[in-house]
Amino acid sequence: MIQISPASPIYIHCGTVDFRKGIDGLCGVCKEQMEKDPMSGALFVFSNRSRKSLKILVYDSQGFWIFHKRLSRGSFKWWRMGAGVSGELRASELAVLIWNGNPDLAAPQTEWKSTSNFVKSAKDFSNVERQEEDSH
Repeated sequence: MIQISPASPIYIHCGTVDFRKGIDGLCGVCKEQMEKDPMSGALFVFSNRSRKSLKILVYDSQGFWIFHKRLSRGSFKWWRMGAGVSGELRASELAVLIWNGNPDLAAPQTEWKSTSNFVKSAKDFSNVERQEEDSH
């Protein structure tokens, strides 16, 4: 089970991807088409042409994970289509999408506090820990 926090960056590929691609192929899509670093810890969401499946790629500092969901019947009814190759999703929108819902119609509670400062301070904290370990 994947745990997604509101601070997790989530990027959705607005087009379709050949699902014969594995980790290396999807990393290439992240770098070349989405212009994002696949080793950043962000979640990357992809769909195939028929919209029957989605894949989520994430790097956890030890290696890559691919989560693959294929619907038994039907297809995903919603997919973010935009002017660019990629868009962003909130964690609550991804949860709705995974259950084949429409994130645009869901009414999640609005975020009352930005998590961007938390992410920055958490990264600073982990850098301090690494520096302390290196000095020992």
